[in-house]
Amino acid sequence: MLIDRFFETGREFLGCHYPIMCGAMTWVSDPKLVSTIGNAGGFGLLAGGNTPVDIFEQQIVETQELTDRPFGVNLITLAPVYNDQLALVCKLGCQFVVFAGSIPKKSEIEKAKRCGARVICFASTAPLAHSLIERGADALILEGSEAGGHIGPVALSVLIQQILFNVDSVPIFIAGGIATGRMMAHLLMMGAAGIQMGTRFIMAQECMAHAKFKETFRKAKAKDAMATPQFDSRLPVIPVRALKNEGSIEFAKLQLELLSKLDNNLIDRHEAQYKVEEFWVGALRQAVIEGDVARGSLMAGQSVGLVDKIQPLNEIIDEMVTDAESELQRLKGIFNRHDAP
Repeated sequence: MLIDRFFETGREFLGCHYPIMCGAMTWVSDPKLVSTIGNAGGFGLLAGGNTPVDIFEQQIVETQELTDRPFGVNLITLAPVYNDQLALVCKLGCQFVVFAGSIPKKSEIEKAKRCGARVICFASTAPLAHSLIERGADALILEGSEAGGHIGPVALSVLIQQILFNVDSVPIFIAGGIATGRMMAHLLMMGAAGIQMGTRFIMAQECMAHAKFKETFRKAKAKDAMATPQFDSRLPVIPVRALKNEGSIEFAKLQLELLSKLDNNLIDRHEAQYKVEEFWVGALRQAVIEGDVARGSLMAGQSVGLVDKIQPLNEIIDEMVTDAESELQRLKGIFNRHDAP
């Protein structure tokens, strides 16, 4: 297949057949989903979030028992249990560690690498990408603001031009707004080592998200996935892209309430930021686990407008690869016609 030559870098780095990553989604990326993706030839990421260390250890061990394929663990650097989770993944000798949330320290990247892990970091701006490489990152994920959940400030189309076209020292994976094989083909041709999807994998039969959660995704349009605003720089919240509902309104109220407490010295900024993240973890559980799609958080990327059916995970990956191959063959035909005398 023509696509095999474009998969080479991602395959070599990740050790999987298809360099198609499933993003780490709190309450969603559990051992079952991560192992199923690995067994289907892709690459899953186990979500650390704010999971207590003993439970996180059980999840890592369970995933290892369900698949002999490689997978990664995603650590949120802002989480209260972050340092304990980092110590855990080093103790367990995890093969891949993905740092997310904020900028990991050079010493933290070095710690993971000393334990034998390959380190992947998210880059949402060009300066950050170069800084992470200097700190020792083995690969980057460029995530555009089209993505779901916590997002960066720059669109994927700009990140590609700023970073993908100018960096060749580490493999670069692309995330944000991707849901079709045709798009994957073009990103691979641009030089990407692979892609990451989250929203599309929500619609996998094997994904444990509540049926009401999935049905909301199925009906949604791209424009329905909106980023939350920041009201005041004193409370520097990371924007979250989600389908607008009552939960979005509740978050706006929470920000105003926390700003009032900051004004009256009833809370410090660190505690206020923690309250924000605490809200999202709880609200996401409401929607994903309990099916409360009115008040829970419906974190979704703008690619939600491209998914309209629930499929077996194997079928999703097969469709991505088949459609990517077809697109590459179509483009090859165009190039050959132009090259013909």
